[in-house]
Amino acid sequence: MFNGFTPHTIDFMWNLRLNNNKVWFEANKEIFRQDFQNPMKELGKEVFERITATYSDYGFIHKVSRIYKDARRIRDGEPYRCNLWFSIERPSEEWASTPVFWFDLSPENWSYGLGYYQAKAITMAKFRARIDRDPKKFEKFIAPLDKQDEFIIEGDEYKRKKEAPSLKTATWYNRKSFSLIHQQQNGEELFSSELAERLVSGYQFLMPFYDYFITLDSDPDPGV
Repeated sequence: MFNGFTPHTIDFMWNLRLNNNKVWFEANKEIFRQDFQNPMKELGKEVFERITATYSDYGFIHKVSRIYKDARRIRDGEPYRCNLWFSIERPSEEWASTPVFWFDLSPENWSYGLGYYQAKAITMAKFRARIDRDPKKFEKFIAPLDKQDEFIIEGDEYKRKKEAPSLKTATWYNRKSFSLIHQQQNGEELFSSELAERLVSGYQFLMPFYDYFITLDSDPDPGV
């Protein structure tokens, strides 16, 4: 059961950033396991079990990141990540090309939300075509976002703006990718078991957006 991270978790991340080498990490591996890895696994497991209890037919799986960087990507001489995250997603060969729920903890802050980071160009074309067919329907769909302050939309935009059918749809229409994200500085909330409840509530709020995104690939090709 997740009982919260501790101030030692934050201390470990900062110390790892300053001492990102094998000698230091091996000497502090037990601290890593106890104060960082284990509570992250407990949080991910609890949130995953609560989400899948409600959405059992979605086929979700749960992953927790490794502290070790991919050897092919070590360009700075630092072999360890200073952050950890977990994800809740459907199995896919291309992790970033499908919507994914995630939580990330780094030395400065924590964040969570729903990301669609590398949506295929054809998927985004289908997305714009769906908006074009009924802009008012999409405006009604995204209206709940205007009534909350937990999540904001982020994501790369096209350099050459596409002409959206309405002002309210423009923020979405010109995105190459999406992330509905909440981010805040590390503080007392990390040290409480109530963090799990906040993540579950947030993911439940975001579930209609997941449903919307996951169905885009089944739309007809707008170029045909």
